[in-house]
Amino acid sequence: MAHQITQMRQEIDEIPSAVDRLLTHGAADIKQAACGLREYNPIFLTSVARGSSDHAATYFKYASELLMGLPVASVGPSVASIYKRSLNLTGSACIAVSQSGKSPDIVEMVRSARASGALTCTFTNDNGSPLARLSNHSLTLHAGPEKSVAATKTFVTSMVSVIWLLAEWKKDKSLLKAIHNLPDLLEHSVREFWPALSKSVTNQQSLFCLGRGPTLAISNEAALKFKETCQLHAESYSSAEVLHGPVSLVEQGFPVLALAAQDQAEDSLVQVADTLAQKGASVFVTSPQARHANVLPSVRTGHPLTDPIPLIASFYVMVETTARAMKANPDTPRHLKKITETV
Repeated sequence: MAHQITQMRQEIDEIPSAVDRLLTHGAADIKQAACGLREYNPIFLTSVARGSSDHAATYFKYASELLMGLPVASVGPSVASIYKRSLNLTGSACIAVSQSGKSPDIVEMVRSARASGALTCTFTNDNGSPLARLSNHSLTLHAGPEKSVAATKTFVTSMVSVIWLLAEWKKDKSLLKAIHNLPDLLEHSVREFWPALSKSVTNQQSLFCLGRGPTLAISNEAALKFKETCQLHAESYSSAEVLHGPVSLVEQGFPVLALAAQDQAEDSLVQVADTLAQKGASVFVTSPQARHANVLPSVRTGHPLTDPIPLIASFYVMVETTARAMKANPDTPRHLKKITETV
């Protein structure tokens, strides 16, 4: 693996062009869905997703609540698929994210949501999938084929798609500008390596990933990718929660990755990162404000809601490199397959 370019790395390198393709070819569908949401004027939103797609839905939750003032509840797909219960979703909009659009439980929950009165919007990389076919508004990710088991470019295009929908819905010019600047910024973020972080985690058995607000979604995704590609146990926490118990696990050299955007949560997250560093943890944070934690270079976008997107692209480069250093093949994680279909 040392000299082989993995499928995962090839797809990470494709992230800027995938986002550019999405912005070029997805505009009409995004605007139509935004218009539909504006006319429907939902009083609340729900999200339906699993795995990395659920992390994109978490990002959507924070973005909706911060930008639109609309609460988002994550609905368990098993409510419809296993328990056969219907929810009263009249007056709401249901947002589903699924790379394949084929998982039976996601499909069943969206079908139930639409039948119960919700306006449904789905994001998939396959516009012919069962999920896409049953939705009021079907939005294609335009990521192109993704063969590596560990999703990268589909996760990033999911994030861009959901924030783009909100920006068009609100007609937020500054956010729309930041979104359309992303392909160029992502070209820089996929060139970051974070070698000090990679070295810090290579011989460890466990670590923490931290975020707050929209970057909590990135923290969740980072922890999952450490597990998938490196077989390294990682737990994701809000920086507001990690001192309420989990900190007891911290010992000398314990690795911590803290993911900060340039928003109102940055100060408090950096304070927690510095606190953990003073307790002996090997802490890395994507903020220049840190006094005790190690600063990781990061690409800032000029808008707090888009800052998390380049962060995950840089993380993917690091975790792919770390997996190879640990003699793991990130393209074929053990016990996993590309599409997981849960009932």
